[in-house]
Amino acid sequence: MTALLVAAGTSLADGGVTVLSRLALMLRFHTGGLPCDTGSWHPVSVMPDSPDLSSDPPVADPARPQVPAADQTLRILSFLARQRGPAPARAIATALGIPRSTVYHLLTTLQEHQFVVHLPEERRWGLGIAAFELAGGYSRQEPLARLGRPVLADLVDRAGESAHLAVMHGRDVLYIVEERAPRRPALVTDVGVRLPAHLTATGRAMLAALPREQVRALFPDAAAFADRTGRGPRRPGELREVLREVRDRGYAIEDGEVTLGMRSIGAVVRDHTGWPAAAVALTWSASAGSPDAEISAALSAAARAAADELERRIGRSRPV
Repeated sequence: MTALLVAAGTSLADGGVTVLSRLALMLRFHTGGLPCDTGSWHPVSVMPDSPDLSSDPPVADPARPQVPAADQTLRILSFLARQRGPAPARAIATALGIPRSTVYHLLTTLQEHQFVVHLPEERRWGLGIAAFELAGGYSRQEPLARLGRPVLADLVDRAGESAHLAVMHGRDVLYIVEERAPRRPALVTDVGVRLPAHLTATGRAMLAALPREQVRALFPDAAAFADRTGRGPRRPGELREVLREVRDRGYAIEDGEVTLGMRSIGAVVRDHTGWPAAAVALTWSASAGSPDAEISAALSAAARAAADELERRIGRSRPV
């Protein structure tokens, strides 16, 4: 180091600055900030010091999305799907915490691909035909039935009774999965069968989770109530009382209202928005040997556990 400084001084005395320039570069690139008296300084090196490759790579923050644009786009679509009608871009940006300029850019791209439509007179944005096609694809692929089938098979193994999975279809329930327990009687809940929702355990579980206004719209008067065995609610007031009991109890029951001599317990399955997407039910013979209270307690716990598992599988636990 001393020799270099002497050389630099000699060069300056001769009126040159070349050596000083080279010395500055050498000090910058070769020392790596080391003291001048360190033994690790190598003036013959012509490359910058290598970084320390032994250190661990930075750990990604799990709370931050790996692809922010994709995350923001999906959040916008999910937000629009939860609204009662089209929404202004400003409301979308405020609700999701996304810069308004970014929201406009993403909405424009979604519009180009027909996932959203713009209503210029109202200055609002709504879901487009491509989003509707996604919903149709969801129905065709039957993911709810596919996800529910192993859950119900496990439920039958544990409970020893037949189980089924149903969805709302107007005032009826539509059965999409049935798992029959060994040595149990055949039921009327075959896949594809529709039954009045107000009479079934699955229907009552889902009706109790719907807004009261929607229940009133489905069952406005006595003419809306079908009958199978002479049992069950026949007026809106009677149905309100049945659904109140379901909410208080946490599960639904029916006793001979679908088939005389058979009883069912049902638990609602909610989607990520809290909407009743389906219901799980267990059905058994009323002539079973164990006391009714004992059977009901065991089967209600099993049905609710299966409903919780199906909710987890369809993604209710994921943030919106």
